Amino acid sequence: MTFSILGSLTDLIMNVMTTIGIPGLFALMVVESFGIPPIPSEVVLPFAGFLVVEGTYSLGWALTAALAGGLVGSFAAYAVGRWWRHRMLGLGIGRLRLEPRHLERVDRFFARRGEATVALSRLVPIVRSYISYPAGTARMEPVRFGAYTLLGSIPFTLALIYAGMVLRSNWNVISSYFTVLDIPLIALVVIVVLFLLLQIVGVLAPGWPPRRAHPKVPTPSTEVAPPGNPPPAP
Repeated sequence: MTFSILGSLTDLIMNVMTTIGIPGLFALMVVESFGIPPIPSEVVLPFAGFLVVEGTYSLGWALTAALAGGLVGSFAAYAVGRWWRHRMLGLGIGRLRLEPRHLERVDRFFARRGEATVALSRLVPIVRSYISYPAGTARMEPVRFGAYTLLGSIPFTLALIYAGMVLRSNWNVISSYFTVLDIPLIALVVIVVLFLLLQIVGVLAPGWPPRRAHPKVPTPSTEVAPPGNPPPAP
C-alpha cells in the first residue's frame, strides 16, 4: 500500500467538488488564492473541467465560481498584507528579519511595476497564490489590484478547465502519477527550507537571488589622543 501526498490531497479536492458542487469549487479557489493551506489550482481547475464534461457542472458556472473564489481569496490575502504592513516589522529569525528598508523596496517596485506583476503572477503556479500579500503590503490601489488579478486569472483558469475537459478520458491515468510527483514536491520543500536556514545562520544574504553574505567589517575607530603638555620653551 503506497501513500501519496498529492494523491491524498487530490482525493480530498475531488470529494469536496463532487459532494458540495459549485460552492465547493468556490471555497477551494478561495483557499487556493489565499495560499494557506496550499491548495493546488492545477488539480482543482482540471477536475472542474472533468466535471463539466461529465455534466455535473456547467462551463459558465464553473468559470464564474472559480474566478469569484480566486478574487475573494486574493482580496483576503491583500487585506492581510495591507493590515499587517507595520506589524510585520521586526518579524523574523536571525538575519532573516523584515526591516523598514525592505518595505521601501516593495513600495518602489509596486509603484513602477505593480499592475504587470500582479497580472503576470496569476499565470505562474504557486506564485499566483502569494503575490497578493506584497501587493497589499505596498498598498496597491484596490480597484487596480482586482482588475489586474482578473486579467491574469481568466486565461489561467480557462486553460486549466479546458485541459480537464480534454483529458477527461485519461483522468485515472493522470491521477496515478501523483505518487511519482511527490518526489519533486518533497525536494522543493527541502530546498526552500535549506535556503531559509542558510539565510538565518548568515551563510547567505537575505533576499533573491542567492548570494553569499559578506561579514560586517567593523569600522576602525579613530581615537584622538588627548593633548599633551606643550614642550618647554627653549
